[in-house]
Amino acid sequence: RTTHYLFIVVVAVNSTLLTINAGDYIFYTDWAWTSFVVFSISQSTMLVVGAIYYMLFTGVPGTATYYATIMTIYTWVAKGAWFALGYPYDFVVVPVWIPSAMLLDLAYWATRRNKHAAILIGGVLVGMSLPLFNMINLLLVVDPLEMAFKYPRPTLPPYMTPIEPQVGKFYNSPVALGAGAGAVLCVP
Repeated sequence: RTTHYLFIVVVAVNSTLLTINAGDYIFYTDWAWTSFVVFSISQSTMLVVGAIYYMLFTGVPGTATYYATIMTIYTWVAKGAWFALGYPYDFVVVPVWIPSAMLLDLAYWATRRNKHAAILIGGVLVGMSLPLFNMINLLLVVDPLEMAFKYPRPTLPPYMTPIEPQVGKFYNSPVALGAGAGAVLCVP
C-alpha cells in the first residue's frame, strides 16, 4: 500500500516535470503572453494525459485534482526558488490546473468511471476551462512587458531574448522615412 502511494507521488513529480517542459519558457512572464495558445494546448493535453493515467491506475475519482495539486505545489516551489535568486515575484507565472482537474474528476465520476467518456468529456472541459483560468491568472501580472525587458531569462538563447521596441529611433531614421514615402508615392 505504501509502495503504491509512493509510486503515485514519483509519477506525479516526473509528470510535473514533463508538463512544465511541455512549455518550459511559458512559465516565465517574458513569454507567457506571446505563447498563450501554445501554453493552452500543451498544458491542457498534459493535464488530461497525466490525470487520466492516474485515474485509470487508481480507479478513484479525485486523483486528477490530486495530480494537479502536486503540480501546483511543485511549480510554487520553483517560483520561490526564482524569487530567492532575486527575480521579481511575477517572474514565474504558476498555471491554474486545479479547477480544470476538478472538472475532469467530475466528468469521471458522472460517467460512472467510464474511461472513454472521461477522456472525451473531461478533455473537452479541461481544454475549454484551462485557457480561461490562466488568462485570468495572467491578467493579475503587474507589468508583463516590464518583466520581459528588465528580467530576460538567463537560460534563453540569444535569438529568443525579448527585444525592446525602438519606436522613436525607427521613425527618425532616413531608411524608414524613405520606405514610407516610397510606399505612398508608388501607389498606382
